[in-house]
Amino acid sequence: MERRIALKNMAVAFGGLLSLPSWAQNWTTESVAAQTASRSYLSAADDALLAEIAETIIPETDIPGAKSLGVHTYIQKIVKDCMDTQAQDALENGLYTVGDISKKSKGKDFVAMNQDERTAFLNELLTQGADEETKTFYNLVKTLTIKGFTTSEYYLTNVAHYQLVPGFYHGCVPISTSK
Repeated sequence: MERRIALKNMAVAFGGLLSLPSWAQNWTTESVAAQTASRSYLSAADDALLAEIAETIIPETDIPGAKSLGVHTYIQKIVKDCMDTQAQDALENGLYTVGDISKKSKGKDFVAMNQDERTAFLNELLTQGADEETKTFYNLVKTLTIKGFTTSEYYLTNVAHYQLVPGFYHGCVPISTSK
């Protein structure tokens, strides 16, 4: 009886392995990116605003910034899939607040400001009587921006020099006989 079950499971696994190449044949970088973009959590304007806020927190220097590494997509994915509705609402409301206040106080969108204006605006927003919701939003975005940046492939391979398997074995090492 157990042999029949084992043979049946092997047949199902073998059939799955045979159909896998045809199933994954049409995967390209563009198709995966288009599929990810179609499931975006925020609107295009909010996505652009979040990308610029993340870029303000970690700007591009001699290494890529948060925007070019796609940290804003990471933030959306974490908030949408891993956090409660309170955090989701804080993100949406905070983006609306930043966009609204920047238009009213500076006369232009946050996205249209340069790096220095954005930094000054965010500092001003937090220091001049920001409510708890705005502070919660900024802390959420800042924390996730730093986490997304420091866990990106670029950062781990080029800055932190992460090695999956530390301590390689070198079997043939010459030994000096001098004492």
